[in-house]
Amino acid sequence: MKQQTFAKPMDERDKLRRFRELDDAFGDALRELDDPDSQLDIPTGPPVRSLEEQDQQLDRQQDEASRELAFERQLNALMKEYAQSAENVRELLRALYSLQ
Repeated sequence: MKQQTFAKPMDERDKLRRFRELDDAFGDALRELDDPDSQLDIPTGPPVRSLEEQDQQLDRQQDEASRELAFERQLNALMKEYAQSAENVRELLRALYSLQ
């Protein structure tokens, strides 16, 4: 049969001692943060952007996506008009890039 061990309940002295330890550690951490010469490496997340900046970025992404879609449509129309396959266009682009 398995024996069960119960954690001894903390008496008021132990609770008070642990609270003081935590309070002291918290106070030390706050003083360290306030120290301008502190060399703490505090992890931070990415910079916070305003909603306006996020909207502008979303607009730019949507504009870029619509330009890409328009380019694809125009390219497909030209390929169809001049009866060129995707492979022929790839070869043409490779040749143009090699001339640079």
